[in-house]
Amino acid sequence: MLGFYANFPKNAHNIAGFSTSISSKRLQKALTQILLILNSETLRLEEIASPSVPHCTVVFEFGIAEDNDFNYLDAQEKDRLLKAIGKKTFPVMDFLSVIRYYRGEEEKKTPLRFDYYMLRFTFDKNFIEIRVFHEKGPMHASPEELIAFVADKINSAFHKKALKLLEFS
Repeated sequence: MLGFYANFPKNAHNIAGFSTSISSKRLQKALTQILLILNSETLRLEEIASPSVPHCTVVFEFGIAEDNDFNYLDAQEKDRLLKAIGKKTFPVMDFLSVIRYYRGEEEKKTPLRFDYYMLRFTFDKNFIEIRVFHEKGPMHASPEELIAFVADKINSAFHKKALKLLEFS
């Protein structure tokens, strides 16, 4: 089933709950667009997390769940996902996030170990929960920082604040 990973871990490393006045359909469409854009950007680690590595850049690779696999979120997969959201919103959307880290200048970039995260977005009327599970890697970006980063990106996609933090655990 598109959007749902059957083997998502029961014990998340971090959970955050947000209130929202935006419909689940609009949030899911915005989330899809945001993650697609992030797949094509190179960011400084400082934009995502408290830097543990100086002069570090970050590249995201997001994939959407489909049964027991994840499909890389490219333009074709985005279109398929938006079409599915248009028919019916998802109660849950699961994503794999590979965060690649590089140290140094563009000409002499040195790859560092990657982080592998699973993110679960649960949608309910006026509420969204984000669960993050850290699969493996050095955790240069913590689960809390990843949630805050994605929530900020979602908020920046709307004219008014879309997500208001209720609880972080």
